[in-house]
Amino acid sequence: MNLFVRGRFVAHSGGVLDWKIECDALTDADIECIAWVFSTKIGDFGSVEGIPRGGVRLAEAMRKYASKGPLLVADDVFTTGNSMEEQRNHRFAKGVVIFATSPTPYWIRPLFIVDC
Repeated sequence: MNLFVRGRFVAHSGGVLDWKIECDALTDADIECIAWVFSTKIGDFGSVEGIPRGGVRLAEAMRKYASKGPLLVADDVFTTGNSMEEQRNHRFAKGVVIFATSPTPYWIRPLFIVDC
């Protein structure tokens, strides 16, 4: 399985993509390391919710770092942000994504920005 895949894909948002980032290619050790990096950069957070399907693994890895504070919403790839906003549901929250392929709002922090 490759992390970057060329082809025709329909994104969660319904948009058509010519390539995608396949975060299922990341190992559990990769996700654990990414969770640790986020935990050192984003400050305190309380409960954690992952966006199905891609954000669930990251959310599970982030839970061990939860203490107090706002909700943390986690996803693997940020494209339009609609699923993050739906999950947030007007609550005070922080957000983390592994990859962002478009600009993120103030409350979401990407680890990697794919600017193309």
